[in-house]
Amino acid sequence: MSRIIWIADAGYLIKACPGKFDYLKLKELLEKECGGAFAESFYLNSTSYPPTDAQDAFHTWLKTAPPRGPKMRVKLYKLKDMHHQCPNCNHSFDRPVQKGVDVGIATLIVKLAAQDQYSRLILSAGDGDFEDAIAFAKEELHKEIWISGFPESLSPDLQSYADKVIWLDEHWEAFKK
Repeated sequence: MSRIIWIADAGYLIKACPGKFDYLKLKELLEKECGGAFAESFYLNSTSYPPTDAQDAFHTWLKTAPPRGPKMRVKLYKLKDMHHQCPNCNHSFDRPVQKGVDVGIATLIVKLAAQDQYSRLILSAGDGDFEDAIAFAKEELHKEIWISGFPESLSPDLQSYADKVIWLDEHWEAFKK
């Protein structure tokens, strides 16, 4: 029997999805596509510090077991301010950006594979920066890799390692809010 792990890059999903979506419905869709329940599910994202009450409530809901929630392990990283200088108008501003999420995802992919915690990984992410972690899990540890994402934002580097790609745009109606 295969153990399936799902890792969701929340920043990717928020940016790539054409609208608001439901993590519980997305998890149910992915489990249906895989033909079985996930052994574990992980949600990784950055959040403001301190988080807002709404963020706290959402992250608590993510941890809640079905049928009330998707039962995900939530791993949060701090946002950091990146300083920008406009070259045309000499105006400067700070913009919050993710810090640590991609490293956290790559570490989780490799760590769980090395610990033999999964036989199949479902990765909801599009960033080609995960290529080395995916390649190691697949080529060295012989893990099956499935990628779920949207065509406009799914790196060909990730696609090339995928045993299967689940194109989320084809299933949008099943998990949109």
